[in-house]
Amino acid sequence: MAAMTMPPPAGVPAPAPTIVVTGATGYVGGRLVPRLLAAGYRVRCLVREPRKLDARPWRSSPAVEVLAVDLDDLTQVTAALQGAAAGYWLVHSMIAAAADYHRHDIQLARTFAKAAAAAGLPRIVYLGGLGELGNNLSQHLASRREVERELAATGVPVTVFRAAMILGSGSASFEILRYLVEHLPVMITPRWVSTQSQPIAIRNVLGYLVDCLAAPATIGRTLDIGGPDIVTYRELMQTMAAARGLRKRWIVPVPVLTPRLSSLWIHLVTPVPHTIARPLAEGLKNRMVCRDDSASRLMPQRLLGMREAIDAALEKRDDGAVETAWTDAGAMPGDPDWAGGTVYDDRREIAVAAPAAVTFATASGLGGDTGWYGGTWLWRLRGWIDKLVGGPGLRRGRRDPQQLLVGDALDFWRVVAVVPGERFELRAEMKLPGEALLTIEVTDTGGGTSKLALTARFKPRGLFGIGYWYGVLPLHALVFQGLLRGLKRAAERKARAGGDAATTGPTPPHSLPPRG
Repeated sequence: MAAMTMPPPAGVPAPAPTIVVTGATGYVGGRLVPRLLAAGYRVRCLVREPRKLDARPWRSSPAVEVLAVDLDDLTQVTAALQGAAAGYWLVHSMIAAAADYHRHDIQLARTFAKAAAAAGLPRIVYLGGLGELGNNLSQHLASRREVERELAATGVPVTVFRAAMILGSGSASFEILRYLVEHLPVMITPRWVSTQSQPIAIRNVLGYLVDCLAAPATIGRTLDIGGPDIVTYRELMQTMAAARGLRKRWIVPVPVLTPRLSSLWIHLVTPVPHTIARPLAEGLKNRMVCRDDSASRLMPQRLLGMREAIDAALEKRDDGAVETAWTDAGAMPGDPDWAGGTVYDDRREIAVAAPAAVTFATASGLGGDTGWYGGTWLWRLRGWIDKLVGGPGLRRGRRDPQQLLVGDALDFWRVVAVVPGERFELRAEMKLPGEALLTIEVTDTGGGTSKLALTARFKPRGLFGIGYWYGVLPLHALVFQGLLRGLKRAAERKARAGGDAATTGPTPPHSLPPRG
């Protein structure tokens, strides 16, 4: 039984309700939190790795609480839900390569539902997948349905939103669409390009997620949400081409492309790995259209059309204002034990005739569309090799062209530490026979000059790892020394042009949530 609370004295405003958000480091959760704050709620984020939220613009708000919680631990989750008015369940796996991803999703949802009941949580809000009902659902959509049932199994009222493709800057499905259209004027596609769906803008998804808290009629309801347009994936691709100013794409559907083959092709052509592409490709075989308009009647808002949503997402990407990206939810393993076993390191330095602030800002813009300066063909070759063996490759890019946050993906690296103006560390996520860390440091040497240092460390796994290190060591002179020289030239050009930290430093946080 939930504990009774006394009402506040007359004339004293009631405290803002506390809303729990799981998945706050992910694509939707990372955008939901600032919108809940803007609506006047307090937010409690349950995350595995709190460091990934440290640099978010909203993290310093007194209305935000971040808790490190193992969602498998019933006791921890129950304690974290105490006193909350609602809890958002935005955690799910899309890693098809993990044989037990389906079972793990179900187990996590079951634990959360039990904890919600034990803590007296008034309601749960869940974002699932839209799709036909029946037994012909893809494994991914079937898993979403089972999560819905588990969340409701303990009697806590659940508001379920079911959405088709979410059109927003940085979403996995949007990036697949954009890359296919931009890189392939002629496409051999599966038959599912003719399946109807009802995509929705990320802005409208977030609007529904926030507005339902003030709409009691949504408690215990399952609501289909979608934009105003019902289209095929073929129409989406042609609309994307028009939005990018490209010629109409030639699209040839064939029956032999299975979801597995489609996901492997997506893996090679786009930055999205096949382990994530496969559930998305499988889901597209199902017709994903809203059964009714209950959501828009209960929570009216202006729904963006397909072209408007695509334009908004592209504008945010082109402006370097992508708030969250599909890569944000990547795991951040703890630091390896560099003190034990064999560890190799390669340190290089270069003097730069530019202030430290300019040098650091230049280095912070590495990767993505900027590239890696020296040894470009070697970087690209390594990216292709990584793609072929199942790694992320270079095309994954980065969320923001300048700003680095802990947890950000940066091509086939992940940012694991940032000391603004001084250094940042990147952990390798490419396929390697060991663990690799790249540290870039900037030191102020006075008189408007600085020193730029790069240290590569590698902890091999077995003899093959040792052989790998000695095999690539001769290439470091081309790759790393070329990188340092390229950064030096770029920083000195900025310094001569009058660049400073204000014009070349990290993008300032937005006071209002971005549109797309």
